[in-house]
Amino acid sequence: MKKTTRNTLFAAALIGLNAFAFTAPAQAADKVCKLEISGNDLMQYDKKELTVAGDCTSVELTLHHPGKLPAATMGHNWVLSKTADATAVANDGLGAGLAANYVKADDKRVIAHTKVIGGGESTSVTFPTSQLQKGGDYTFQCTFPGHSALMKGKLIFG
Repeated sequence: MKKTTRNTLFAAALIGLNAFAFTAPAQAADKVCKLEISGNDLMQYDKKELTVAGDCTSVELTLHHPGKLPAATMGHNWVLSKTADATAVANDGLGAGLAANYVKADDKRVIAHTKVIGGGESTSVTFPTSQLQKGGDYTFQCTFPGHSALMKGKLIFG
């Protein structure tokens, strides 16, 4: 084999290894962190605080409703916003109604939300942590009418 051909093959192999080395960590960096919370027929979440590690790239939150009452009577959702926006998000959600899951359409203050579920149901939402700032002040709440006063808590990122 000629020296030139051997050098060309060696160079191509190095380029291929470098490309692999630089793409592999980017794929490995994606980290989905899973959280679960329940809301019952007594208008209570089972957790007042949820923590998301700073190395998570997205969050998959699952809401469970272990109660027996239907969504139209005692439905629950999970809505995340900055704490400063929480009251306005809940108030605007009232006007949106059950069909819109008590979340105003295209509300930019809402970081993530689930649909409204009734007893015996579960639902999930996945959202990127790029919407959160480490150490930011975030509130999750149920925006079903009258529930946000009791059903709320803090989300901690970082």
